[in-house]
Amino acid sequence: MRPVILRRGLVALFAAAVAFGAITQAQAETLRIGYQKYGTLVLLKAKGSLEKRLAAQGVDVQWTEFPGGPQLLEGLNVGSIDFGVTGETPPVFAQAAGADLLYVAYEPPAPHSEAILVPKDSAIKSVADLKGKKVVLNKGSNVHYLLVRALEDAGLKYTDIQTVFLPPADARAAFERGSVDAWVIWDPYQAAAEQQLQARTLRDGQGIVDNHQFYLATKPYAQKNPEVIKTLVEEVRAVGEWSKANPQEVTQQVSPLLGLPADITLTSVKRQGYGALFLTPDVVAAQQKIADSFYQLKLIPKPLSIKDVIWTPPAAVAKAQ
Repeated sequence: MRPVILRRGLVALFAAAVAFGAITQAQAETLRIGYQKYGTLVLLKAKGSLEKRLAAQGVDVQWTEFPGGPQLLEGLNVGSIDFGVTGETPPVFAQAAGADLLYVAYEPPAPHSEAILVPKDSAIKSVADLKGKKVVLNKGSNVHYLLVRALEDAGLKYTDIQTVFLPPADARAAFERGSVDAWVIWDPYQAAAEQQLQARTLRDGQGIVDNHQFYLATKPYAQKNPEVIKTLVEEVRAVGEWSKANPQEVTQQVSPLLGLPADITLTSVKRQGYGALFLTPDVVAAQQKIADSFYQLKLIPKPLSIKDVIWTPPAAVAKAQ
């Protein structure tokens, strides 16, 4: 009897080991994507096409929502996600903090999709009037660079204003109760404030910033899984092309997710840039300018080299763009 029991015990241990190995393998082959409530990745998640394509490669997809770009890149930095999308400023702060990231692709410019807003009855008529005023924004988000450039363009220094750093929901509350003079914000919060609060646009990004969105991955993941990154970029690009051609359908999908009326959502949808392109020297140079500006303002502790953190796609992938 004892040999039989022993054999059964060994079989059970072997089965448990196989199951544990399968679980470990499944975890190793899970692509973890960070996204925000608004943007192309939301549409990609709803479509489900990425999961279908990656299943053929033996890869599962796990989605995690973040309230903003800085929080998403913190997730990437600590290893809780492998891939995500943010505005142009968060990667600069993340790289300066030592995040092991790579720029994978970017979306076309969307300069109207972020703005400096003031209350409808504000006496502030120009960016120059912000001198000495309180301006609220999400530190390290895309709008941080918009504020820097708008002040420069108006002949003001960054230190000429009082910055108040709050996430979007808290920033809107401060803006509504009048405890700040201006709010630097992006869509769809921007469109909601314009239509619900009749907030006035003091300056958007047109002529001073590109407001690119960047797709980023951890360096180890991108280097180890180029085919997965290739598939991701292709799927994002396809959803972007569909979105440009179908803004009403995009609005119908996104509006319930945002909890915003269709007219506000449609405004945001039309102002967004869509696509996924591999980075060009011009885009890298523009991003380098942002990094240099923040270092000169002592908002990041060291100079950065953006070209050193650009993912190089396999030759066949690059030609297919």
